[in-house]
Parts: sequence; C-alpha cells; structure tokens
Amino acid sequence: MQRVAVLIPCFNEAIALPDVIAAFRAALPDAEIHVYDNNSTDGTAEVAHGAGARVGREARQGKGHVVRRMFADIEADLYVLVDGDGTYDAAAAPGMIEKLVRERLDMVTGVRVHEHEGAYRPGHVTGNALLTGLVGRLFGARLGDMLSGYRVFSRRFVKSFPAVAGGFETETEFSVHALQLAMPVGEVATRYLARPAGSASKLRTYRDGARILRLILLLVKDERPVPFFAWLGLALFAAGLGLGVPVVLEFVRSGLVPRLPTAIVAACLVMLSFLALACGLILDSVARGRREMKQLAYLAIPGPHA
Repeated sequence: MQRVAVLIPCFNEAIALPDVIAAFRAALPDAEIHVYDNNSTDGTAEVAHGAGARVGREARQGKGHVVRRMFADIEADLYVLVDGDGTYDAAAAPGMIEKLVRERLDMVTGVRVHEHEGAYRPGHVTGNALLTGLVGRLFGARLGDMLSGYRVFSRRFVKSFPAVAGGFETETEFSVHALQLAMPVGEVATRYLARPAGSASKLRTYRDGARILRLILLLVKDERPVPFFAWLGLALFAAGLGLGVPVVLEFVRSGLVPRLPTAIVAACLVMLSFLALACGLILDSVARGRREMKQLAYLAIPGPHA
C-alpha cells in the first residue's frame, strides 16, 4: 500500500483549516495530513493540531519556502499539495491520485473550474491565462492552469525538485521543472470554491503577477539561454545599427565623423550584441549539463507504481 501525504502550507488560515482537514481526511482516510504553519498570528498551528493534523513550522515567510521545507521533511510515496484556504475540492483528490498511478505520471494538476462568481477574481483569471500561455509558448507545451495550488506529485518529482522561489511563484517552478525534464504529467478539472466568510486572499494581482513574470524570465535565462541572449543580442544590434548607420552614411558622403561619441556608442552596442550571443552559447552548455544532472537525480528515484 502506498503512503499518501497531504501537504497544507498555511498562513493565517484558522477559519478554513478545520473543514479542509476534515474534508481531506474523509476523501483520503489512510493519508497523513501535514500542516506547516508559516508565521501565522491567528492560531493556525493550534487549530491544525486540534483537528488532528501533524504540524510543522517554517520561519521564512513565503509559500515557496514552506513547500521546500515540506518536500525535504516528509517521506511518502504520493504527495497531495493543497492550499489551506478551503477553495479546493477535496473530493477530487482520489481521482487525481488514481490518474497519476494508473498512467504512471509524476504530476497531476487540478485545473480550476469556478462555479461561484466571487471565487476567482477576473484579474486573476486574465493574469493566469496570460502567464500560463506564456510559459506554454516558451517551454513548448499546452497547460491548463499553471498557477493552480492543487497538485498530486510522485515521490521522484518531490525529491528531485530544486525549489528556488520563495513565494507563490513556486507553482510556476513546478510546471517548468516538469516540462524541462519531459516528465509525464496530467490535468484534472476540479471545482474551485468561494473562500469561507471572514477569510481573505493573500494574492495581490499586480504584485504577484510581476513576481511570477520575473521568475519566468529568470527561468528562461537559466534553462533556455540561447533564445534569451539571442533576443537580447538582436535588440543591442538593432540599437547599434540605428545609431551607427547615419554616422557611416555621413562618413561616406563627406569623409568626416562629426558625431564621434555616437559612433563609439554604436560600435559598443554592436560588440555587446555579439558578446550576448557568445554568452548564450556558453551558458547553453552549462544549462545542458545541469539538466542532465537533474535528469539523473530524477531517474534515480523509483516512479509511481500501481
């Protein structure tokens, strides 16, 4: 029998947490339920302990830090990661696990389907669609809901995941990690519910969207350096040409260089463009080596079995 662990990262979720724990205990009666408190001030840890969950703590603020700590601390064969705000449907968990085991996948994402108008703010819907589409185009895959906080993972995904992000952008890391290693993944449509009365979302549409976009750019730089630095080099080359062509034309016409500083800047921009391309080629070899090491770490861990 496979060991299943339900992982619930929490920050001030005392209102919703008892119902979340009860719902997952009913849906997955044999699973261990772990709640990690992230500096809550509303008694979240005490509430979780009273509801029968195993309680851990992470002092560094941010969901990414909590996820990294949970993945390191908890030993299981299958992991269910879910937010503690009561917005995800616990009844979907057995189906997500069954799909992962039956199809021998490494990650199953709960794609949110909201039934209540207030459950999923329009700004979040639009931002999620844009960021999900961007990652899909950059890393070559179609994704339904990259920012979902409801996932089922195999052990080999969890123990080979090199968590870097500190906040809510950790969901982006999940998707990119799976895509870069060509892991078998799947998706299941799940209900997305309204938050319980008295609780409020910690997400900030523009702030968190900007942080996720920044992480995407960093991941592209790290994982796909040739296109990243090629586009940077092209922009520098175009700027150099824009400044340098009028100077060259004037020199051809009159034999004079009346704007020497402009000529120097243009030459420097063109040289930087070639330097950027060279950096991309060098870093591509480094990225390939890192990807091979991650692939070996991933393959060293047994996959899910029926």
